[in-house]
Amino acid sequence: MDEQRETLQRIVSTLANKNDEIHNFIDILNNTIKNVQVNSSSAISELDEEFDRLYSVLYEMSGTMANTIRQEAAHKIQALQDQLSQCRNALESSEELLELATQSLDIKDPVEFLKAGREIKDRVTVASAFRLSLKPEVSDSMTHLMVDFSMERHMLQAMKFLPVPRAPEIDVAACVVADNCITVSWGMPEEDSRIDHFVLEYRKTNFGGLPRVKDEQHWEVIDNIKATEYTISGLKFDKKYVNVRVKACNKAVAGEYSDPATLETKAFVFSLDSTSSHLNLKVEDTYVEWDPTGGKGQLKIKGKENKSSGTLSPKRTSVGPPARGSRDRFVGESYTVLGDTTIESGQHYWEVKAQKDCKSYSVGVTYRNLGKFDQLGKTSSSWCIHINNWLQTILSAKHSNKTKTLDTPVPDRVGVYCDFDGGQLSFYNANSKELLYTFRTKFTQPLLPGFMTWCGGLTVSTGLQVPSAVSMVQKSENRLSGSTNSLNNIAY
Repeated sequence: MDEQRETLQRIVSTLANKNDEIHNFIDILNNTIKNVQVNSSSAISELDEEFDRLYSVLYEMSGTMANTIRQEAAHKIQALQDQLSQCRNALESSEELLELATQSLDIKDPVEFLKAGREIKDRVTVASAFRLSLKPEVSDSMTHLMVDFSMERHMLQAMKFLPVPRAPEIDVAACVVADNCITVSWGMPEEDSRIDHFVLEYRKTNFGGLPRVKDEQHWEVIDNIKATEYTISGLKFDKKYVNVRVKACNKAVAGEYSDPATLETKAFVFSLDSTSSHLNLKVEDTYVEWDPTGGKGQLKIKGKENKSSGTLSPKRTSVGPPARGSRDRFVGESYTVLGDTTIESGQHYWEVKAQKDCKSYSVGVTYRNLGKFDQLGKTSSSWCIHINNWLQTILSAKHSNKTKTLDTPVPDRVGVYCDFDGGQLSFYNANSKELLYTFRTKFTQPLLPGFMTWCGGLTVSTGLQVPSAVSMVQKSENRLSGSTNSLNNIAY
């Protein structure tokens, strides 16, 4: 019966997952149909705009060329009209001279006849009719202004849609996720020399299958990539996966996106649990700050009101009632706040940066059973490093109420590495990745990140992968398991 129930539960889980996949695929199909409708309308609008621009160019060219023909015709007509006017004037003068010559033939007096003959001869010599060209100055031909658009018509008739680059193919095996960076590698299904650049898009998600259409973040765009590989750096991995896709672009148009690839981004993400923090700590997400006026503001010590306006001594801070939550608030001198996510396996890393004027703080891990009066490092169930910045700066490792002073400069940013299965808790200079200290033990219960601060604030950075430099140091440390930094060799 139990075996059948377990089998049925597996079937139910499988069917539920399959139904979820089908629902997501239906959303993808509906979204694709919608995009086809929108994109086709957009393509038609752009086509109309292109033809309108083409018509505009042809209309402008037609007007310009027609105007050239009109100007040429006007020039020729004017020249011919001028020549025609000259011919008419010459003809009128010639006809007048002809009439005079005809009349002179009737003169009987020889002297008068000779005189008239000489006059007519002189006038004929200078007559414009004999200097006039009887050939038109310009031709009536306009063939030099004819056009032949047969080649252009052929080009227009052969016009097709732009050659669109094919979709790239992401090489998932060559993609690398490390050090909060993602290196995406891709290739083209066939060589295309016309490709000018690529566009890479990515978005974070908590779904490991096909990218979801609904309830997803928008795609982040990286444009003008010239190579077929690109590294996205400086990411915070606050979700389990990252979807990536690529499209190729030539000088004119972009192709379709590649099939999206889903890359796993393993990182430890947590916030600070404000419900159980000390009342004198102001907690916001991943930031904690000492607040001497926390709680009730008016503090009573041994029945008297404390009217001091300065920073209060830890031993004189009031204690408010415990808040509702999974555990009681820390009280007394335990100015503590814990992370809200447990560590039960694997390797994890986070960083802590203290304010410059922070007087005292601790960073480490603890089991859930840390008492509300307990301080980090003073119990057998907590481990930490402590920085004291009062008279002089002291860095020390603490566990089970034992302290080991560390002879190393205090970094402005501390990296915490926890290998639950390997039983290691290491602290690093987060900037240089220099190892500060390593605890070695066997963790028997889930761990919580822990933080203590007084007179100052701490900023916690989560969503970080274990840096490659830290992993290399840890491998070296594992070969030196007999180090004097081991838990059993801590001196008080």
